[in-house]
Amino acid sequence: MSAIAKLAGRLDLVVELFGRLAAWIGVALVLLVAGNVLVRYFLHTGAIWLQELEWHLIAPIALFGMSYALLHGEALRVDGLYQRFPKRVRLAIDIVSGLAMALIAALLVKLSIPFVLQSYAMGEGSPNPDGIPHRFLLKALIPLGFAVLFVQATAETLRAILKLFPSR
Repeated sequence: MSAIAKLAGRLDLVVELFGRLAAWIGVALVLLVAGNVLVRYFLHTGAIWLQELEWHLIAPIALFGMSYALLHGEALRVDGLYQRFPKRVRLAIDIVSGLAMALIAALLVKLSIPFVLQSYAMGEGSPNPDGIPHRFLLKALIPLGFAVLFVQATAETLRAILKLFPSR
């Protein structure tokens, strides 16, 4: 196995870890929503911070889930056209789209960091009286999520390059 293939495999392991984390967060979200509904229905009470936590848990599921979906081939693609192309053209498309995705992900990481730092500097919290403080922690998931997407786009691009230019 080449060094590039090993690198792509290691990058996949990072994304797999974040994907599994997103899956467990999904389980926690389901339990939290069910608990909140039961408490409101039977005890006629609830907590603002628990409701906000529901919204906050959706962010890592989406941000880490997009990379996990790409890892497992669940990415959106116009297969009707793509499958009609010769294999080398498909691989070239994979390389160009992987590079574009990596570039966009890197740009979004760069642009979102000041957004997070501004939130941190302001001490931004929930506008609700009993809401969750430290909103910058939630916002910090944006650059992290796109960094994970960058990692997966890089792995996909490396794999496509290896297939297009196999070692002899």
